[in-house]
Amino acid sequence: MTTRLTSRRSLAAGLIATALAPVAACSETPPAALARPRPGHRPGLDALRLAEADRQAEALSQMRAMIVARDGKIGLERVYRGPGLDSPVNIKSASKTVLAAIAGAAVARGVLRLDQPIAAILGGRVPAGADSRVRAITVEHLLSMSAGLEPTSGANYGRWVSSDDWVGYALSRPFVDEPGGRMLYSTGTSHILSAVLTAAAGRSTLDLARAWLGQPLGITIPPWTRDPKGIYFGGNEMALSPRALLRFGELYRNGGLQGQVRVLPATWIAQSWRSRGGRSPWTGYTYGLGWWIRQASGHEVYFAWGYGGQMVYVVPSLALTVVMTSDPAARGATGHVQALHALFDQHLITAAETGRAT
Repeated sequence: MTTRLTSRRSLAAGLIATALAPVAACSETPPAALARPRPGHRPGLDALRLAEADRQAEALSQMRAMIVARDGKIGLERVYRGPGLDSPVNIKSASKTVLAAIAGAAVARGVLRLDQPIAAILGGRVPAGADSRVRAITVEHLLSMSAGLEPTSGANYGRWVSSDDWVGYALSRPFVDEPGGRMLYSTGTSHILSAVLTAAAGRSTLDLARAWLGQPLGITIPPWTRDPKGIYFGGNEMALSPRALLRFGELYRNGGLQGQVRVLPATWIAQSWRSRGGRSPWTGYTYGLGWWIRQASGHEVYFAWGYGGQMVYVVPSLALTVVMTSDPAARGATGHVQALHALFDQHLITAAETGRAT
């Protein structure tokens, strides 16, 4: 018993205090749509604005890498410090956006429905003493962070990951809103979704991620953390390289297509980018299905956001996709993320607005 408790505490401490070590580098050959530009070529991007963005990114001590693509053509890709562009790195809560894409693939295959109650799928994983409102929670509620359960993120995170049943613990939280109510950001809610995917498909979330995203996108998805019951962490600790993140962002920008291959339905992309559950009281941003939503210079900006500054920005109106990775263990994460938003808004959006047409 003492050994098991020590093991759980060690796992919790690792999840709270440290980032997943970078996985060995892998080669992800870019498809034609993301071919490297000629030296000095900046497709559809203002060269002066792009150079200023590059200079400011280099000055950010927590910044690791940045890739900027316009209409599928790379205008800038650079490592400022840390692992290379093909090395998987911890993307923290940007994992939630990847998990939402796996759920979209499950919906497209008839494995799940958005309006499907999750209790029937989880069966005995639902604690006997859980509030009866758990039976009203649907797949869509999990994806939109509107399950109504008290969040397990923030101050509650440590107690949650120290438990021996992450799914049961999250489902046992008191309700602070009704299912389908306001957005309540919670990694526990995303982890329940990972358990739902595993139960519905009869395969691990890792297997689903590799089959439904990794293979068609041509990207490497290494194994990541699992809970004490063996469920892959839904919403944190995934590792993807910056180039893999770019392909992921481009998948959504292209309406679910990778070249001529349909990976996700176009309707799923549209649903993912529709605001639900009101605005976050902390940021003022809205949330769709796994994606944050905000406006900048009159453009809708959809973005994946991981702690410390693991970002994928997509601006369909400008055909712009940007990836930024940062040190996930550095202090001052909030200020750094605000600096990334400012860099993106003031220089990269402007670079796309004033750049020549492709």
